[in-house]
Amino acid sequence: MTLQKSISIIFASAFFSMIILANVLNVAAQTSISSGTITGTAVDPNNAVVSNANVEVFNAVTNYRQVAQTDSDGSFRFNNVPFNNYRLTISAGGFEPLVRQIQVQTIVPLNLDSQSLAVLGNQATVEVTSDQNLLENVPTTQTNVNQTLLQRLPTSSPASGLSDAVILTAPGIATDANGFFHPLGDHAQTSIFLDNQPISDQQSTAFSTQLPLEAFQSLTIITGTPNAEYGDKTSLVIDAVTRSGLGLKRPTGSFALQAGSFSTVQPTATFGIGGERWGNFSAFTFNRSKRFLDSPEFESLHNDGTSINFFNRADYSPTTRDTLRLNFYVSRNKFETPNTYDQQER
Repeated sequence: MTLQKSISIIFASAFFSMIILANVLNVAAQTSISSGTITGTAVDPNNAVVSNANVEVFNAVTNYRQVAQTDSDGSFRFNNVPFNNYRLTISAGGFEPLVRQIQVQTIVPLNLDSQSLAVLGNQATVEVTSDQNLLENVPTTQTNVNQTLLQRLPTSSPASGLSDAVILTAPGIATDANGFFHPLGDHAQTSIFLDNQPISDQQSTAFSTQLPLEAFQSLTIITGTPNAEYGDKTSLVIDAVTRSGLGLKRPTGSFALQAGSFSTVQPTATFGIGGERWGNFSAFTFNRSKRFLDSPEFESLHNDGTSINFFNRADYSPTTRDTLRLNFYVSRNKFETPNTYDQQER
């Protein structure tokens, strides 16, 4: 059998996008990125800033959570927050917790201004609250998958991790060989909007390379009729937000090594570094196996393969109203076509 090579270099966003937020450009700019920013300041009843206060944004439907602490000037900032409804909680020693509902639906930074914390009294109180935005008010059938769930999914291979995540979390999707899948009513008609940059390709180990799951912060998998913004797609659309190093207080990273039968080796690594105005995040996966593709026989014959994926996202925010972002992705699949017993004997 001939050796098939699949080499692809994909620049998910192979250009710099400077977003200038002016009144006349708000509508156009809002479709450039599918995540937003939350800023604000915590103060006491005398309007003095409260430093080192704990701030949290949380969505009870997607289980998305991000935490931060206020700086010496009482300010806080959340970057790369997927569009959705959230509960904001601010707590500090000596003050009553402040809870409010917010919506992130645009890339225009959501400035909450001064959030006044009430002084904690001596009396004991019981407060019952509910998430008013528990149900998502969206016109499509969709499944929200956050980073925590992605890390727990039993994916079979880094070469088809995205396919595994879609099949395991979204309804109405039929699985096929080698990471191939079919949404309800269509034959593999899938579009991925990676940070709102469209990628239209049949997703599988044999047809295309895939970003490592470690690169995603959240996925919105639309299984109903997509909105008009997604063009002529009639079925599955994946709106993906990648991870960012913007706003990281200290460098973070991870490394994992898996090994199994068929001489399979799967190392994965991530690294993020950044500050208040800049950030960089990288994810790397590698897979080598003597059963790279699904075999037509019980034995794996002529079925060696390797997959290499590298993703990097760089962010620079010179001001609270300007954003510069570059996504870079390079990958390579090299594999043999599996043989049947008859082919192997020849």
